Amino acid sequence: MGALEEAHLAAAVAAACACEEDDDDLELLGGEAEPAAAAAADAMEPAVRALLAGLGEDERREGLRRTPKRVAKAFRDGTRGYRQKVKDIVQGALFPEVGVDKRTGSAGGTGGQVAVRDIELFSYCESCLLPFSIQCHVGYVPSGGRVVGLSKLSRVSDVFAKRLQNPQRLANEVCGALHASIQPAGVAVALQCWHIPLPENLECKTLQGWIRTSNSSRSGVFEGETSTFWSDFLALLKLRGIDMEVDNHSASIPWCPLRSYEVPLSNGHCKKSSPNSMVSAVTSMLLSLGEDPLRKELLGTPQRYVQWLMKFRACNLDVKLNGFTLGNVSVYERPGGGTADHGAIRSELHLPFCAQCEHHLLPFYGVVHIGYFNNGSGEGIDRSHFQALVHFYGCKLQVQERMTRQIAEAVYSVSHNGVMVVVEANHICMISRGVEKIRSNTATIAVLGQFLTDPSAKAHFLQNVLDTAGPAV
Repeated sequence: MGALEEAHLAAAVAAACACEEDDDDLELLGGEAEPAAAAAADAMEPAVRALLAGLGEDERREGLRRTPKRVAKAFRDGTRGYRQKVKDIVQGALFPEVGVDKRTGSAGGTGGQVAVRDIELFSYCESCLLPFSIQCHVGYVPSGGRVVGLSKLSRVSDVFAKRLQNPQRLANEVCGALHASIQPAGVAVALQCWHIPLPENLECKTLQGWIRTSNSSRSGVFEGETSTFWSDFLALLKLRGIDMEVDNHSASIPWCPLRSYEVPLSNGHCKKSSPNSMVSAVTSMLLSLGEDPLRKELLGTPQRYVQWLMKFRACNLDVKLNGFTLGNVSVYERPGGGTADHGAIRSELHLPFCAQCEHHLLPFYGVVHIGYFNNGSGEGIDRSHFQALVHFYGCKLQVQERMTRQIAEAVYSVSHNGVMVVVEANHICMISRGVEKIRSNTATIAVLGQFLTDPSAKAHFLQNVLDTAGPAV
């Protein structure tokens, strides 16, 4: 039994990675997985094993044994749009709706604009294979006395989001598909998209620091600078606090942060030194998804994905960092009872991190809050040392529960009196895969030493976290 268990770890775990799912879970497409999809997964799993080996990991260790299967399933689900057809969704969902005489006005099935706002989606960036977040808004103007079922607008949007994408093409494809399938007077699509930045550029637990862009596409009566329908659509978005006119400046910002990396001449043959076996593995994953790795937009994608993964390469060194003992913490005894001096509690809050879920090879990111009893040596430990500690344990294949424990044990190796660590994180594997729990956030707690026996000390530390917290997102 480990040191933290001896101290009776108090954990508040919200199933961060949802990794207890059965391999026999039914696919979102309904029923059992299609034979072609299963064959693609079988071809993808050896590629994932090659990636794990390139990262210096042992695929046989606990936590990684089923990772190839999980990653294959996540990619298969995240690109299910390749196997769906818009006509199957829209067919039978057009309903007659009486309008008004055009000489009188526009309403109902003849010219009455319909806008569905705040459709939350996720897609995979075609430049780096990382998921990105989408807030999608769709409007259309009915014609011929027919309207479409509202859910179909979001479902058609999801078909194209569940493919390797970039924001502008996604907007164009959704707009074109809706115009062709429901034959309205016009369609408008507006997207607000967020791409996760490089790990070192993450700023906090929210989307702050993410790369943001706004894109739109329109057809029919929405086209033209003087279109009143487009103006009405923008006004309907503003009712929800969405100002696309203000957001348009972000379209000039480079979208994918990994595009700055030098790319290969062709997939599998790199200009820069990069693990060729890993690049070849990612290329085979693209083939398994039914994509063409030589498509112009995908050239360089395998290398960029590998370069992202290499930021989380395994480091098994037992080192000392600024006084913290890492990877070699001795067992300590359970503390005695009593109430400690709250004036001796030191806090370092909102330390940002980005780690890679070892179960799905997807990022999770957020903040770490550390509270500890000063050992009487003065002003305490400098914040930069704590940030270095969080970075050490975050930049590798991880699970949130383990990371929380490791940070607590390392701080206790210096403090000796008492430590409390709270980690708050958003898991991409919770919001971009099958469960799609968009607003979910996971918190974990580790409690050692005096914090374990002094409830008032715990409450004091948690109140410090609450007092400095920003608005929930």
